[in-house]
Amino acid sequence: MSGSETFVIIGASLAGAKAAETLRSEGFTGRLVLVGAETSLPYERPPLSKGYLLGTDEVEKAFVHDQAWYTENDVTLMLGVRATAIDPAEHVVTLDRGDPLRYDKLLLATGARPRTVPVPGTDLAGVHYLRSIEESTALRERLSRGPRVVIIGAGWIGLEVAAAARHYRCPVTVVEIDTLPLRRVLGDEMATVYRQLHEAHGVSFRFGTGVSQICGPSDGGGQSERGGSGEGSGAAVTHVVLTDGTEVPADLVVIGVGVVPNVEQAEAAGLAVDSEVGGIVTDEYLRTSDPDIVAAGDCAAVWSPLLQRRIRVEHWANALNGGPAAARTMLGQSSPYDPVPYFYSDQYTTSPLIGMEYAGYVAPGGYDRVVFRGSPEIQPDRDPEFLVFWTRQGRVLAGMNVNIWDVQDQIEPLVRAGHAGVAVDLERLADPSVPLVDLLPPREAA
Repeated sequence: MSGSETFVIIGASLAGAKAAETLRSEGFTGRLVLVGAETSLPYERPPLSKGYLLGTDEVEKAFVHDQAWYTENDVTLMLGVRATAIDPAEHVVTLDRGDPLRYDKLLLATGARPRTVPVPGTDLAGVHYLRSIEESTALRERLSRGPRVVIIGAGWIGLEVAAAARHYRCPVTVVEIDTLPLRRVLGDEMATVYRQLHEAHGVSFRFGTGVSQICGPSDGGGQSERGGSGEGSGAAVTHVVLTDGTEVPADLVVIGVGVVPNVEQAEAAGLAVDSEVGGIVTDEYLRTSDPDIVAAGDCAAVWSPLLQRRIRVEHWANALNGGPAAARTMLGQSSPYDPVPYFYSDQYTTSPLIGMEYAGYVAPGGYDRVVFRGSPEIQPDRDPEFLVFWTRQGRVLAGMNVNIWDVQDQIEPLVRAGHAGVAVDLERLADPSVPLVDLLPPREAA
């Protein structure tokens, strides 16, 4: 690889930082520029709703590398800088400050931003999103005061924040338009388990309703006894009005209704964007519709050879592994990116708690049976331990281990075989006495 070439990475994220690491470790000696809109060093996002939010981890633990690493590896780190335009024909990236960057190869790791809710009152003090270190820091400080918390959205972020808020002994209400938390992701069976988990910790749910307004004192609510958020000089939130007319008291509101991939510059540059899954279109090598541009992480809609469809995965493992895969494509290596989709979540630090890993992919309504290996019952002062599998016509499409560890290397072959059309005996799948490795023929297990 010529030392005269310039590789540019837009997105000083986990994917971007791991791509830079891979480029250097695998021999790229040219100019390497990493551009990021945030002012923090590139970091991993899971601690923002887990250890850092709980106050058990320092912020430095989230950083991918320390400052010295970028200097030692000759990576030009441009923080607090936004890319405003991409010109594929001229191979130029325009920035909001500084000179344009000319590139030979370009990686888009632009990530995603929180989805907003179109209701009055989102500008009140005490209304939070959770996507950045700054937002997690502000939320942690507020939660430590014990405010009444309303969380809009019962997805992963909403539930992890709910668990953190209960850690701080805050009263918590979760508002969700669906009938159960995580139902679209996990289906009714596991969604019910998560509902029971949070209710066991004192979380109150409001299902089947949305939010019509977030209100402050001038909207008919009295100032909270705990005071406002202490942020800025604006009015502080006092309550939330639901679409069914219910008023829920609140000193702090967290909005967690998903994210929107940052694809605007790519689309303006003429790159193909998938309107269904919402990301920059790539093939299995993470190549976009332009031969000199690759994409990875939350912003990429990647063709999956395993699933035979294009997917966009908004989880840590995709950034961790997708960045290096994109780097290898930039270096001219031909190795398809074909992981089993994976994510994890830790909720609560006292029993009952759930730490889990999930591998596979199931579209909403795409399974016909859920198989439990062990009991999913939520009991006080006891952590459930079980495996659960989503199957269709006997094929394992996804599997989750709950408080049972070191089994992913046994679950992933079942998932790969299932998506390849191989069925297993579901009665044996449910039997804890049957080793998972014995469920597949030797060739498929390997």
